[in-house]
Amino acid sequence: MDRWPTTEPRSALVVLVREAEKFVAPFRAAHDPAAAAGMPAHVTVLFPFVSPSRVDDTILNRLRACFQVHQPFGFVLDRIKQLPGVICLAPEPDDPFRSLTLAVWAAFPECPPYEGKHADIVPHLTVGWSTDGQVLESMTLEFAAVARRCLPITARASEVTLMDNRHGPWTIAQTFALGRS
Repeated sequence: MDRWPTTEPRSALVVLVREAEKFVAPFRAAHDPAAAAGMPAHVTVLFPFVSPSRVDDTILNRLRACFQVHQPFGFVLDRIKQLPGVICLAPEPDDPFRSLTLAVWAAFPECPPYEGKHADIVPHLTVGWSTDGQVLESMTLEFAAVARRCLPITARASEVTLMDNRHGPWTIAQTFALGRS
């Protein structure tokens, strides 16, 4: 998540994947600066979102309304995937994550996913990243050896979490239930 360094506080909308935390934590701690900065294992819905200083009741209500129309869903993490510079786990199905991203982006068009730097929305749980191809390949092989014992991971998305780093580490600012409660 924090591959675009900035001194300005950021926020993100994510689906936390607690079921994967124990398994991916050692790899993320070593290879994902967002993990070291307090971001738990997650699939990103939208990053970056609005500046934390702008989040008010109006924005929270818009988010709540946006997520109420999406039902909770199950998914499985059973496949290691490489994206440019990233090793990750791909959720299946991934369409519900894509739908969440598109819905929030439609409600907040000033917040394109990843600042519009990627043409496609590719839901994933980042395990690590590197700009060095050899490091990435080594990381992938190491992770794959451990993954054989730990995959698949079955999880359920029942809420979207607003995280922010306004006070330094990433912390939970708000959660939004999927579906009508």
